[in-house]
Amino acid sequence: MTDWFLIFIGLTLLLAGGEAMVRGASGIGLLARLSPSVVGLTIVAAGTSMPELVVSLQAASEGLHGMALGNIVGSNVFNIGVVLGLTALLRPLTIHGNSVKFEWPVMLLAACLLHLLVRDSQLDRLEAGFLLSALLAFIAYVVWVARKNTSEMERQEFSEGMPNSLLGSSGGKAWTYNIAAVIVGAALLAFGSDTMVRGAVGVATAFEISPTVIGLTIVAGGTSTPELVTSLVAAWKGKDDMAVTNVLGSNIFNVFGIAGATALVEPIPVPELLFQRDTWWMLGLSALLFPLMRSGMRITRVEGAVLLLVFGGYLVVILR
Repeated sequence: MTDWFLIFIGLTLLLAGGEAMVRGASGIGLLARLSPSVVGLTIVAAGTSMPELVVSLQAASEGLHGMALGNIVGSNVFNIGVVLGLTALLRPLTIHGNSVKFEWPVMLLAACLLHLLVRDSQLDRLEAGFLLSALLAFIAYVVWVARKNTSEMERQEFSEGMPNSLLGSSGGKAWTYNIAAVIVGAALLAFGSDTMVRGAVGVATAFEISPTVIGLTIVAGGTSTPELVTSLVAAWKGKDDMAVTNVLGSNIFNVFGIAGATALVEPIPVPELLFQRDTWWMLGLSALLFPLMRSGMRITRVEGAVLLLVFGGYLVVILR
């Protein structure tokens, strides 16, 4: 009963954190004259990836290397299959900006790099430094391009869709309100995810499931719940671009940032089955996303259902 109660409390905190994160991040994007896509790729993606970072670092420090890396791979699979799938079922997602031309290729590149780096059954500190350097380069390029190319029409549409309650009566107050919302949102997401994962792991341990499988399923699903909540809230508010780029950005952050930071602190031995099976599923779902996004420049409800079915097939494979 205690474990199930932790899951309930965790989900409640995640819902509140997702709402605060979207509001605060949107406000910062407006004040900094950034487009919604950049906000989704940077601030929101980093904030919603905090649970993955905390859980992977904790798992690696305790010697649960399968769970540490399984959380990252499983989260990327969950983000595409479940987060985008459910969000598209709620509301068909229109693809804007550079999602197809830039963000998706970087996400696929990150997945390919992780797949190649774990081939020798080890993710060491040198490889971790390379991944973190790639993350910094990605963020710098995204912000530079957005500041240079964001259209006045997009800024106006973004401004009109902003929640006035977070703008404040002056520039200083506006920044304070929105930064506070992001910090509070990120904290709620981190605490909520950690609480829910602890409860979920307690339930799973009772059934004697291996740490790697726990990382790929319950932990990955738990730490990806912030992405799910944030994308659902963004889509409900009509911010399709943030809903999509939150997923793309989170997957990029998971590989470059979470795997990089975790392996920098503690080099990660890679379970053989993780490379032979799970990273291939991550690559396959990443590749599948391209034609779904490119067809009509939207992800329809049918395509969302396809993503969910593929994820269901993945669960059957790893749990059988």
